Amino acid sequence: MKAFNPNQHQAKKRFGQNFLQDGAIIERIVKSIRPTENESIVEIGPGLGALTKNLLVKSKKISVIELDRDVIPKLKFNCDGLGTLNIYQQDALKTNFSEFAQNGKIRVLGNLPYNISTPIMFHLYQYLNDIQDMHFMLQKEVVQRMVAKPGNKTYGRLSVMTQYACDAQLLFIVPPEAFIPAPKVDSAIVRLVPKKNPIPLKDFNLFSSIVTEAFNQRRKTVRNVWKKRLTNEDFVALEIEPGLRPENLPLESFIQAANYLADNTV
Repeated sequence: MKAFNPNQHQAKKRFGQNFLQDGAIIERIVKSIRPTENESIVEIGPGLGALTKNLLVKSKKISVIELDRDVIPKLKFNCDGLGTLNIYQQDALKTNFSEFAQNGKIRVLGNLPYNISTPIMFHLYQYLNDIQDMHFMLQKEVVQRMVAKPGNKTYGRLSVMTQYACDAQLLFIVPPEAFIPAPKVDSAIVRLVPKKNPIPLKDFNLFSSIVTEAFNQRRKTVRNVWKKRLTNEDFVALEIEPGLRPENLPLESFIQAANYLADNTV
């Protein structure tokens, strides 16, 4: 009979699996998160538990969401005796994160699959009232877009939507050799803290639509991007220079335009 090896698992491309294995990086992540007992911690995609078991030592209780049922026995084995591990074999994109917040706000973390990291982020933004903070391992380019400022070539839809919802901070870069198998790109750890008092939006869906429109045509001026929505007089009223490109508009201008349209669209 083949011996059971809890750390031997063939990474599956369809799940975008890259297993973190660098002890120094894991320790640095745990120090960045600073988990304590009596917190509600939710980890997305724990895999073999390299990060999970180190967090359990500090927090004593963690809920994890893992889609790959084949990895769960090895995850349980690696975390045995370290604390209470609640495993939910399900898709994070279909998870109601409010259900984890019955006893207060949750802390969410994970090494997210690169192929679905942005959809997961937008899914989580629906639950910000229930979230204390989030720490994620993402492709470096994705984190750079999340934290980018106006005028930067990486500033786009993800930047605006993220910064409306959260204060975003790139903590540190993680090289490919920290994983098995090694990805072809650098990764980065991002900290996201939901804003306590975001600028009020009258219609979030409208805001999301005009941001998407803008960056789908990022080389055009905002006059041309929103020509069916705003007149020259509207731009004057908004104090937005219509000759600018979307990448030069600050978050506040997108919010202002969305609220103006909510008030003035019949």
